[in-house]
Amino acid sequence: MIRTQIQLEEVQYKKLKEMSVEREVSMAHLIRESVAAYLVKINKPSPEELRQRALGIIGIAQDIEGATDVAENHDHYLEEIYGQ
Repeated sequence: MIRTQIQLEEVQYKKLKEMSVEREVSMAHLIRESVAAYLVKINKPSPEELRQRALGIIGIAQDIEGATDVAENHDHYLEEIYGQ
């Protein structure tokens, strides 16, 4: 780990201190947890990237000739496909 120093507003410090006591973890742990959650949040794929991913899966599944009951009998059809 890399040691760093930050400045918190008084309200932030007090709330973190209370939370650390309640959860029985260090304030540093709570701050690392918060930073990790923030990094996940800001690294979410853009709507365009999600659209491209969705378009990329079009057509990867086999059509089941004449099947109109796939929603109800999907296990049966998967067994047929994977059993091949």
